[in-house]
Amino acid sequence: MAAYSTFTDHELVALLKQGDQRAFEQLYLNYGVKILRKLIRLLKDEEIAKEILQDVFLKVWEKREGLDPEQSFRSYVFRIAENLVIDFFRKAATDKKVMDHLISVSTELYYDNDFVGTEEQNEKLRQVIDILPAQRKKIFVLCKLEGKSYEEVALLLGISAGTVNDHMVKAMKTIRSHFGKDGIALGILVSVVFNQIR
Repeated sequence: MAAYSTFTDHELVALLKQGDQRAFEQLYLNYGVKILRKLIRLLKDEEIAKEILQDVFLKVWEKREGLDPEQSFRSYVFRIAENLVIDFFRKAATDKKVMDHLISVSTELYYDNDFVGTEEQNEKLRQVIDILPAQRKKIFVLCKLEGKSYEEVALLLGISAGTVNDHMVKAMKTIRSHFGKDGIALGILVSVVFNQIR
């Protein structure tokens, strides 16, 4: 495998198109761990992440003859992973806990990082968060951005923990209403999360 490890992606893809299994294995070595890390952080389930990773490279193998060695393999393989994650969450979109999880991860990443998604993605998240009433948005940001407990936020704002909880429940309901029923928005949400994880 030593010789293959020195090949560029373009060379490996050219070999893969011809059915070269060692080239395929090298591409897996080059990208498998990176993709798996993203999947685990996003899905919070190592077994599901591993299953999706297997599906990613199964698709790469099945579609090998149509690959273009001049195109970025990294972009290609990450897009497959992103699409499979979108499919996973779309199927689970009726599950409130799954949607709350995805929204929670996305908003944490939105606030914790300099946002580098597309302008459309940026605007979509900003709009949904910004429509929250001022107090609710402040509570949401304190809980998500600074990781404060409900009790800490309650003390900081001079309100009860129950009130904080009520605002958070309503904030999540508002956000879920924008993403849970909209397949396009769900795709944007997953894309934002997937691309934000480093």
